[in-house]
Amino acid sequence: MKRLALLLTLFASFTAFAQGDAEAGKAKSATCAACHGADGNSVIPANPSLAGQHEKYLLKQLKEFKLGMTTGGVQGRNNAVMAGMVAALSEQDMADLAAYYASQTAKPGSTPESSIEIGRELYMAGDQERGIAACIACHGPRGNGTALSGFPKISGQNADYMKAQLMAFRDGKRNNDLNGMMRIVAQKLSDKEIEAISNYVGGLH
Repeated sequence: MKRLALLLTLFASFTAFAQGDAEAGKAKSATCAACHGADGNSVIPANPSLAGQHEKYLLKQLKEFKLGMTTGGVQGRNNAVMAGMVAALSEQDMADLAAYYASQTAKPGSTPESSIEIGRELYMAGDQERGIAACIACHGPRGNGTALSGFPKISGQNADYMKAQLMAFRDGKRNNDLNGMMRIVAQKLSDKEIEAISNYVGGLH
């Protein structure tokens, strides 16, 4: 009985420690603002907007950037800039940052007219003949993803960033996707299709 009580106490302590504090995260986000914006809405096309992203997903990415740093890119997510940013972060720091950015409001983006036809077709229906799954299956009709399953929100995301990530998945330079799902899809996409999807999701809201 005493052992059970001790385990429950330890579990409760871990849960309390692991939970992110948005206010604490705001104070810790000062060094992130240059690339991701003060409120997580990045104005730099190559950098992702973090505002409104799922907390679980943000925490996962931060942990994997750190894993990429500590393993020399063998595991996790390898990025020289982010490696330097996460080097000194504790698990609590990462949880706090994830909580802060998840609590912010994402600004809506837009979709260029030229990307709507191809982008919408692939997003909504995929391509059955080529075995390309529809993006809507995981990311939802408005690109909001799902917090519990870990599928990220992609609505309003910067097109240049989206394009770079899809190409990284296609080329095998990014491999931290669940069961390789993004790599499987991206490997079948042409440059033109990646361009169209990347632009299309910006206007989903």
